[in-house]
Amino acid sequence: MKRRDILKGTLAVGAALAVPARVFASAVSGTPRDRTLMAIAQREVARAGDAIWKRDIVGIADFGLHSAKPRFHFVNLDRSEVQSYHVSHGMGSDPQHDGWLKQFSNTEGSNATSRGAYVTWEWYKGRYGTSVRLGGLDQSNEAALRRYIVMHRADYAESAHLAQYGRLGRSNGCFAMGEEQFRVALMHLSGGRLLFADSLGLEEDGSIQPVPELAMIERVPLDLSHRPAISGY
Repeated sequence: MKRRDILKGTLAVGAALAVPARVFASAVSGTPRDRTLMAIAQREVARAGDAIWKRDIVGIADFGLHSAKPRFHFVNLDRSEVQSYHVSHGMGSDPQHDGWLKQFSNTEGSNATSRGAYVTWEWYKGRYGTSVRLGGLDQSNEAALRRYIVMHRADYAESAHLAQYGRLGRSNGCFAMGEEQFRVALMHLSGGRLLFADSLGLEEDGSIQPVPELAMIERVPLDLSHRPAISGY
């Protein structure tokens, strides 16, 4: 299954939507990528149902792009706006440490990124300071809580690291961001909102990023017919 096939239905819906680009701006100036992101956000909010309780902003992590690119998108459905930042992927998804995600995994101890939808829970103080707990909503990421997959800040996700190495560092499967960018995440995404991760490869002009041979990922559509029950913590 090719990435373009996965996005085909979404692109059809997104063509009728208007979304802005990098910083929150007018929907009239939205890029083709942002219109597609808006459609994906709407689809995932509908799919999540009662598992989320705030539907205004959706986070979309596009791991089909290199880690040097802004690939974590805050999609504001109320205001038809998109804001894009950097995010790290797991070391188990990128053993070569070249900035490309090669595989997803939901296995405990894999240190890999998991694809699928997550619900954001409360803040807590952890190894990296303030972090946001996540609950996996799909079979492909239902172990998120047991694996301690969270959102947090990290030095290896700062712009200085990117400038020095040309790529971000890797997490243990968590969504790691630079400090200033993580503050935006705390403000816009925590507390019962939706985070969706997949390999989309959406460039700003709406084109699909070709994936290097070493980074080819099996692209199987998520099972939309079943969602595991999310227990408390």
